[in-house]
Amino acid sequence: MPRSGAEARRRLQQAALELYRERGFDQTTTAEIAARAGVNERTFFRHFPDKREVLFDGEAALRTALTQAVAEAPDDLQPLDMLLCAFRKAGRTLEDNRPFSAPRREVIARTPALRERELTKAASLTEAVAEALRQREVADRLAGLAARTGWAAFHQAVQAWIDDPSQSLDAHLSRAFDDLRALFATAPPTTERPES
Repeated sequence: MPRSGAEARRRLQQAALELYRERGFDQTTTAEIAARAGVNERTFFRHFPDKREVLFDGEAALRTALTQAVAEAPDDLQPLDMLLCAFRKAGRTLEDNRPFSAPRREVIARTPALRERELTKAASLTEAVAEALRQREVADRLAGLAARTGWAAFHQAVQAWIDDPSQSLDAHLSRAFDDLRALFATAPPTTERPES
């Protein structure tokens, strides 16, 4: 039996991940997760509202870390560079949890209900990051565009890091944001259209 709430939570997450990989998400019950973790099902529901949330724990902490990092970024940075600072700070948590992060992404990738939940969470986090940029006096339309673009780069860097663990997540983040800058630098200029 786990001695603390944090230990029970960690064991539930590990048990769920193992079962989802072995049997699939849809075929796994909360009772089975609890049994594998050595707790009762009531303990499961004290920690998680449903079996999807086991894989999405920490969203509030991630939101706080990202928005705080944007708020604390140096004043002379452009919006994408503020986001790069924020994603680097958030990325440390992923690196610390690599044994959980990589298999978690595999389970999500092959489970439609989890992909849908991930998209919903990503949209919520992207909006929080956009709001943090607005608080830094980045224009509304630019804040939203930067947040969505930055989130896509972050997502790509995380996948690259999972596929190639020989380099740090920070190195993959730097490459993704460098690629973004190169993409923007080579894009043909657009002429502004008059508003109708």
